[in-house]
Amino acid sequence: MFRLSDAHTMLVWSVVVGVAGAFATIAFREAISLLQLGFVGHSGSFVQMARSLPLALRILLPAAGGLIAGFLLLIARRHADKNVHTDYMEAVAIGDGIVPVRLSFWRSVSSLFTISSGGSIGREGPMVQLAALSASLIGRWVHFDPPRLRLLVACGAAAGITSAYSAPIAGAFFVTEIVLGSMAMESFGPVVVAAVVANITMREFTSYRPPYEMPAFPPVAGLEVLLFVALGVLCGAAAPQFLRMLDVSKAGFRKLPLPLPVRLALGGLIVGILSVWSPEVWGNGYSVVNSILHSPWTWTALVFVLVFKLIATAATAGSGAVGGVFTPTLFVGAVVGSLFGLGMHALWPHGTSAPYAYTMVGMGAFLAGATQAPLMAILMIFEMTLSYQVVLPLMLSCVVAYFVARAIGKTSMYEITLVRNREEQERVRLRATQMRELIRPAETVVTPAATVQEMTRVFLEYPVKYLYVADEAGAFLGVVALKDITSDLLEKRDTSTKSASDYLQTQFDVLTPDMPLGVALQHFMAFQGERLPVIESLAHPKLAGVVYKTSLLDAYFRMNPTR
Repeated sequence: MFRLSDAHTMLVWSVVVGVAGAFATIAFREAISLLQLGFVGHSGSFVQMARSLPLALRILLPAAGGLIAGFLLLIARRHADKNVHTDYMEAVAIGDGIVPVRLSFWRSVSSLFTISSGGSIGREGPMVQLAALSASLIGRWVHFDPPRLRLLVACGAAAGITSAYSAPIAGAFFVTEIVLGSMAMESFGPVVVAAVVANITMREFTSYRPPYEMPAFPPVAGLEVLLFVALGVLCGAAAPQFLRMLDVSKAGFRKLPLPLPVRLALGGLIVGILSVWSPEVWGNGYSVVNSILHSPWTWTALVFVLVFKLIATAATAGSGAVGGVFTPTLFVGAVVGSLFGLGMHALWPHGTSAPYAYTMVGMGAFLAGATQAPLMAILMIFEMTLSYQVVLPLMLSCVVAYFVARAIGKTSMYEITLVRNREEQERVRLRATQMRELIRPAETVVTPAATVQEMTRVFLEYPVKYLYVADEAGAFLGVVALKDITSDLLEKRDTSTKSASDYLQTQFDVLTPDMPLGVALQHFMAFQGERLPVIESLAHPKLAGVVYKTSLLDAYFRMNPTR
């Protein structure tokens, strides 16, 4: 009576993983606070932490943190295994759900020092990795098979995202839209349960508050809706450039003839130098975004902090530091949206909402363009605001930003998204594939006058069952079967006067260059041979070549992949 099905069992274990994922992120957050206490004597806002330090210490602390983080990464590399996927996304999407323990631990500790010393990078990356690691350990402890282990790790990732942003719905959609790439209820249900349980755990066992304190979103009506469409275009165009900047920075740091710890120290030193003029570059930008949302900023101050934050983030992420760029992406979107709002308010003062409205929508639009996950971006900002007023402009901006970013460049914050996009494009191309793209030369062609000796030589050279017979003009006439010649030779019949025309089979299945993949597959299923000839057309049966079954099946399986 009380026996549970596999689906019900997954729901039960998703509850366990939700709790474990929440406590993993709590532990990481507390570790950051402890290191802050050790560094400067107090914890809290990194911007306030930077302002309280003397200039020399403000410059050197991020560099020292980067140096320690670099040495910890060297330790992590000793535990790297080429056969095990490092990142939880890879473990879920293309792996067997096993997240490496020692490697994840040391990378997380490295990230801890980078973040605690003021590095301009998000803390959500190691938080989600640790939550996914706890899920992987639980799944391996109860001996889950790879499909269920992958799903359990996905539940852990959803718990980590939820614990970081207090957005359970967005956390669930982040995992299903980006990591799993599927909205099937068999996977979506446990992921939602894990996200909700993680959110409840955070609220019950900690004094945690959401990172962003959103003001009430103003009503938007009339032509102002078009301004949010324009904001979506702007964010969609800017997001790929932001990601390219990070890639260029990473490539530049890799070219430096410096050990890894020195590279990370250099990235931290850049952050420290920038913080002399702008302490806002320290940390992931939570306090700065909240300030922009609740207090007026001049456009010069916004441009100043945006430029400095972009350089600091590029230096930290490019140096090889472990961390997320999810939160810095929200930061950039907030500043871009606020600048856009100030500009529109200056041009149309009586027809636009306050700039903070564009700040909120800009966060979602920029995130949608960078992650190529518009649904997740919409739900995250909606959960943060809990306002239906934001839905219409937010949906417009996020969807527009997504399509603009896709049109400008096939870039995404997450490599797994790019892989899926390429695979989908390949499947679309293969669905339209015709046989002309798979044609290979027909090397076993003889004339009607070919002797048995000549045909036997071709059969010995090529392991085929049929030779194709074509006249001098190249028109396909039929085939000669190996079994017919073999029968005569075994029976020792006189074949000295026989030629290919004596063995010719005129009724033989053929393909045409414009034949679709699916139709050709049906021909092969009926024929059950390794290859079929291709003629130009039934009216003009000139032999164009052959199509091999292996090429056809390879194209078909790439069009219909299975895990």
